[in-house]
Amino acid sequence: MSQLMIVSMLIFFGLSVPVAVSIGLASLAGVGASGLPWLVVAQQLFAALDKYPLVAIPFFILAGNLMEAGGISERMVEFAKSVVGGIQGGLACTCVLTCMIFAAVAGSSVATTFAVGAILIPAMIRHGYPAPFAASLQASAAELGVIIPPSIPMILFAVSTDTSTGELFIAGVMPGILIGVALMFYVWFYAKRNNLGKRDGEGRLPLWPAFKSAWLALLMPVIILGGIYGGVFTPTEASVVAVMYAVVVGKFIYRRLSFKQLSDTLHKSVVSTAVIMFVIANAGIFSFLLNRAGIPDALGVWLAQIFDTKFTFLMGVNAALFVIGMFIETSASIVVLAPLLLPVALKFGVEPVHFGIIMVVNLALGMITPPFGVNLFAACAVAKLPLERLIKPLVPFVGVVIVCLMVITYWPGLSLGLRDLVYAK
Repeated sequence: MSQLMIVSMLIFFGLSVPVAVSIGLASLAGVGASGLPWLVVAQQLFAALDKYPLVAIPFFILAGNLMEAGGISERMVEFAKSVVGGIQGGLACTCVLTCMIFAAVAGSSVATTFAVGAILIPAMIRHGYPAPFAASLQASAAELGVIIPPSIPMILFAVSTDTSTGELFIAGVMPGILIGVALMFYVWFYAKRNNLGKRDGEGRLPLWPAFKSAWLALLMPVIILGGIYGGVFTPTEASVVAVMYAVVVGKFIYRRLSFKQLSDTLHKSVVSTAVIMFVIANAGIFSFLLNRAGIPDALGVWLAQIFDTKFTFLMGVNAALFVIGMFIETSASIVVLAPLLLPVALKFGVEPVHFGIIMVVNLALGMITPPFGVNLFAACAVAKLPLERLIKPLVPFVGVVIVCLMVITYWPGLSLGLRDLVYAK
């Protein structure tokens, strides 16, 4: 049964059937081959979605879209530009820093790509940066949207493995900062080497006026993350707070959010949510059938025979996830693979929260690697460029993130240090 499911899923992938549909059809084949009643399909579809933490996903998607429509992201850009825009390559560094700030509310890399890229990709092109470089930078920096909390993939990992969402969120802070700083260092070096960005500081506001203009926007991540770790509300409740805050600020204070924009934003958010939920539901059936067939235990025995140390296991998992992330959407990868791989990781002594961060960071690379890099398509749409023009400038960014991934993988304290401080046992 399990062989039939996996082979049929790969065949559907090869025929360019959408990922969620491929998983669902392969699951139907598995149900038919196992002789289970077809009622199991409906039961498992419902069970996969009947999890309270999943409520946070539509609200974080909506919050990110409201920030874009309500002018909040624009003020974040101006503040970030006032902080780092004065150095050579400062506009490119502004792109990374803005994505880091935006990521602390949105939870979605695609939302970050559109919200920040719509402002900064044209600005970088006007300042002389090559358009493919600007689009590649935006796609890569937007990856921080799923690493710096709150993060939709972290919620999915938590739900799939019964891990604490709050602990995963706090564990993602330092890895996100590491990747952000590494990307800023690279773009500064790139600007120096190619004599770019000498006029990036023109037109930027001084720090204090920029802060006064953006302080309500900057207060949003403080309220969200502070409320979670201060015990005021749960991560799921925080998503609702983020939406309400974005509506109030965008509509009544900045006066940028019209009722027509609100309607369009709600529609766009519903579509994005439906796509993710459809993936989760189909992956739930798939995971149920694999677990029933004993695949996790068999996989654990097989991997234990191949890898004899924690070091080699993590190296092998990273290599496999990197390839998988190129072809399978991040949400589907986490929901299907996390329940299979975590028990094996535990046998090698890997802490669950640390393993969750490794999975999220690694699969986030899939968002910027062809052929199915969603951030690349979003950045191409903003920059009006064909995908093939982004490949060459993208390679160094992928290399930077891979180096950071190795640090995150083999230095657990980077992820767990802050977690242990906040969640002191």
